[in-house]
Amino acid sequence: MSVPEIQAEELKQRLDQGENLFLLDVRDEYEYEISNIGGHLIPLAQLSKRLNELNAGEEIVAVCKMGPRGVKAVEYLQQHGFSKVSNLRGGIHAWSDKVDHKVRKY
Repeated sequence: MSVPEIQAEELKQRLDQGENLFLLDVRDEYEYEISNIGGHLIPLAQLSKRLNELNAGEEIVAVCKMGPRGVKAVEYLQQHGFSKVSNLRGGIHAWSDKVDHKVRKY
């Protein structure tokens, strides 16, 4: 299954334009504390139990450290009826490299 992805620069532009995008951070809590871009934290391991916190009508962008967990989250959400989901390609590292160097890489 192909997973839709969004580049860090496009995400930044859309957020700056005021688009209502739900950032779903699927990293672990300790990672979120090190570095984040303000997303809603639901670690990937908890996603199945916390699905009720998400709105299938919203556009959701999954965020992780470098991309793979975001892909898994998008696949899981697609399997559960979410159609407007994408993965932040390259994750927090891409955001740090291309958008905001102050966001810490770890």
